[in-house]
Amino acid sequence: MDLEVLGAGLDDFSAALTSENHTLKRALTDPRLFSGIGNAYSDEILHRAGLSPVILTQRLGTDEIRRLFEATTATLEEWVARLRAEAGGGFPEHVTAFREEMAVHGKYGQPCPRCGGKVQRIRYASNETNYLRALPDRRQAARRPRAVAPSARGLAAHA
Repeated sequence: MDLEVLGAGLDDFSAALTSENHTLKRALTDPRLFSGIGNAYSDEILHRAGLSPVILTQRLGTDEIRRLFEATTATLEEWVARLRAEAGGGFPEHVTAFREEMAVHGKYGQPCPRCGGKVQRIRYASNETNYLRALPDRRQAARRPRAVAPSARGLAAHA
């Protein structure tokens, strides 16, 4: 199928995304589903959408798919514009997936520019996923037990 996201609508994006039941990270980086996203941009897309890389595609609700679609198009449009401006009409030199301007990709252990939370990572084979636990998707947040007020001893330990 390999959908070109920037030329597609929400319905086509949703159909491609949910055509198989994979994690969001795997679906976004699968060249048979989406053209040209790759590892670095998928981290940035998921961060912008506030979705976990490990949630399964067929468990997403309509609002989450819309949010992911909007984050995908915005992220890709932003990076196309940046890279074109940087190349100045020429051929891009020194192309790398690790860019200082990225929010989370390649930033393991560093603070998120949006919330200050620590960027986490998942390593699998030769790939790495960078994400932020502070931006869980709504479905995961709903399953989490409510926070209980810390005891006085717990407060003292954090003072």
